[in-house]
Amino acid sequence: MAQPHRHLGVDIGLSGLIKWIRYPLVNSEAAGLEVVGSIADQFEGAFAHQLLRDCLVLLDSPLSSRDVEILWLAGTFREFDLERLGIDGRVWLRRIADICTGRIRSDDPSFSLLTATPAVDEATKEAVRAEVRSVGSALEQATAHHSYNPLAGVVPALEQVVDIDPDLAFRLLLRAVKAYSVPISEARYERYLALGDALGLGEDVVDDTDFNVWTDLVD
Repeated sequence: MAQPHRHLGVDIGLSGLIKWIRYPLVNSEAAGLEVVGSIADQFEGAFAHQLLRDCLVLLDSPLSSRDVEILWLAGTFREFDLERLGIDGRVWLRRIADICTGRIRSDDPSFSLLTATPAVDEATKEAVRAEVRSVGSALEQATAHHSYNPLAGVVPALEQVVDIDPDLAFRLLLRAVKAYSVPISEARYERYLALGDALGLGEDVVDDTDFNVWTDLVD
């Protein structure tokens, strides 16, 4: 599947939805689906394309429902808590995909749902993997040992996505790092910008002012 609508001036796809579904607090499945519909409609429906693409990538992957839930919970800081609401991770992705498909078909009734097959550049994949691993200890400490929103297994779930789609893995990594306020150095921040550029992402996707950058940190 091609990736249209990647430069919207905001975070895109699943990582973008994860960011925006947190504000204001959404505490029911019905309310969550309303937000999905609203987000899918953004930019005259353009947002729905990348969001659908991301969902299909994960649905077509071997990731378990629990892996999907962990990635979602990490990015939302558990503020839209699939676990507490009893929503299966893969079922949730399918519902998002259905909403996106309906929005796209409202403009293009002939739209056909295709299997997402991301092209994976090995060098880029390894660069994303290196960033996941290098921040892994700090991210696991921030998530698994958080005082009131603990979440284990984030790094292994992200590593699985790296093998499937480095672009999506990178965006989900950034969302988790931001949601859990993981301290990063200026050098890491610059690496994130450079890697985002290599992936063809706009700077506004990488840096939406949510990073917790420490000028005296070396990492």
